Amino acid sequence: MLEELRITGLGVIDDTTLKLTSGMNVITGETGAGKTMVVTGLGLLFGGRADAGRVRADPGRAVVEGRLRLRGALADTVQTRITEAGAEVDDDGSVLLSRTLSIEGRSRAHVGGRSMPVSMLAEVGEQVLAVHGQSDQLRLLRPAEQRGALDRFAGPEHEKLLETYREAFARWRAVVDDLADRRRNARARSQEADLLKLGLDEITRVDPQPGEDDELRAEVQRLEHAEGLRVAAATAAQALASGVEEAADDAPDATQLLGLARRTLEAQSSVDPSLSDLAARLEEAATLVGDVASELSAYLSSLDADPARLEQIYERRAELRALTRKYADDIDGVIAWAENARTRLAALDTSDEMLEELDKERQRLAAQVGELAARLTEARAEAAVRFSAAVSVELAGLAMPHAKVEVAVIPRSPGKDEPTVSVGEAELAVGPDGADEVELRLLAHPGAPSLPLQKGASGGELSRVMLAIEVVFAGAGGPPTLVFDEVDAGVGGTAAVEIGKRLARLARTHQVLVVTHLPQVAAFADRHLVVAKDTGGAITTSGVRIVEETERARELARMLAGLPDSDLGIAHAEELLAVAAREKRG
Repeated sequence: MLEELRITGLGVIDDTTLKLTSGMNVITGETGAGKTMVVTGLGLLFGGRADAGRVRADPGRAVVEGRLRLRGALADTVQTRITEAGAEVDDDGSVLLSRTLSIEGRSRAHVGGRSMPVSMLAEVGEQVLAVHGQSDQLRLLRPAEQRGALDRFAGPEHEKLLETYREAFARWRAVVDDLADRRRNARARSQEADLLKLGLDEITRVDPQPGEDDELRAEVQRLEHAEGLRVAAATAAQALASGVEEAADDAPDATQLLGLARRTLEAQSSVDPSLSDLAARLEEAATLVGDVASELSAYLSSLDADPARLEQIYERRAELRALTRKYADDIDGVIAWAENARTRLAALDTSDEMLEELDKERQRLAAQVGELAARLTEARAEAAVRFSAAVSVELAGLAMPHAKVEVAVIPRSPGKDEPTVSVGEAELAVGPDGADEVELRLLAHPGAPSLPLQKGASGGELSRVMLAIEVVFAGAGGPPTLVFDEVDAGVGGTAAVEIGKRLARLARTHQVLVVTHLPQVAAFADRHLVVAKDTGGAITTSGVRIVEETERARELARMLAGLPDSDLGIAHAEELLAVAAREKRG
């Protein structure tokens, strides 16, 4: 849940802090007092679009901070993501989020005390918060949004099926596009393939090996300097063999001299034990000298000054340089070019055999897409029945007892240039979301025609229908914090009380934030916050405060009749609070 929200320098709000509870939080206030800025601040905090025009000129920047505390599996998911991004979660499991917006339009985000991209706030927001407002009602009137809403309601198994369909659809479209491109650009592909084959033939003929150019370069150096290397190795070997460079044939070698030194020290080690360590080191030195002498002998044997071999290497290096001039900077790059060329050749193939193979794959995938699309349609139809029933039940409780919401799952008729597949017995247009159009329809009363929501519902009815839909969605899961921004517009009387009941019921399992102008809704709050405007200074500002008991009754009286000090208004408000309390207990 969101425990606390602090807003500074945003719109009419100078600096205010909202202390939120886990149940139903209601925000009220006079028109123009700044209720909308609270929702705007929430949007900013969770990665929403930044509007520099909302920033107060003094101090020239807006800051929104929030403390988030989560529980269960969602907490583990969000905290893991935050930690991976380099942020820190507080010891008590909460995390601090902040968003800063300057009057020039610069925006900065922080998560857990670390600077982050704004997209990280949006990523967290998608997991923990859902905002429902009048703009969201308009969004849900779009067919694509209605299809997405039904898919979410259908549940996780349906969403897995949809993801499987999307993967198959993407593969099918890739094969269709590939086949069409090969047929359409056969001549250009053949020309490119011929050039690649010429290059591959040249490389295959030379047959370069990985690292061969470096190995040949080193061998050339040895062959070109063979005499100097021989003299150096022979001189060193002679020195080791005789102990000195200019010595008689019968002079002891280095190994014998080291052995003499070791034995001399060992003879005196009984007098001074420290000589034993020196004797042991001389033994190691003698072994090392013997190894070097053997290796020098082998090196001298391996030296080859064969002019024919040198000429072969010159010719081979010339062949390799011809390749590196054309295809890459070094031989490893030439080999990589050849591998890429072979892959590209396969993609350029326009032979009858390849086209026939691709066409078979296209048909196979088209059949798979059609089969999955049919399963999607069946699953949507089943979910539509459940969804319609659930929303209609909610409408009955919202003073629309005779209204029903239907969800029509309509096959998509083929349009111009749209891809089609066989779905069941019909040839239908398909897209990334299947072969269906989904439309929410309202039957306002028995005998009334079934009309799309935007045509069949008045303003007040549309608000109630959308709230019923949101209640059903929330029951199917979703983020733990729900924000409702004046979704009760155009509603009053008994329907307003029922809206309050529904929101209070949601608050049993979710944290609910409601911006409302209806006292019947506000009466159901677990925490009531009032946005109040201060016009005492040169500049108008607003702040938020918690109201309880008498203050709360006065606020409801103001909302009921605009008379916060009226005894009769306060009595009506107290009665409304008592009714709400009984309903919540029940």
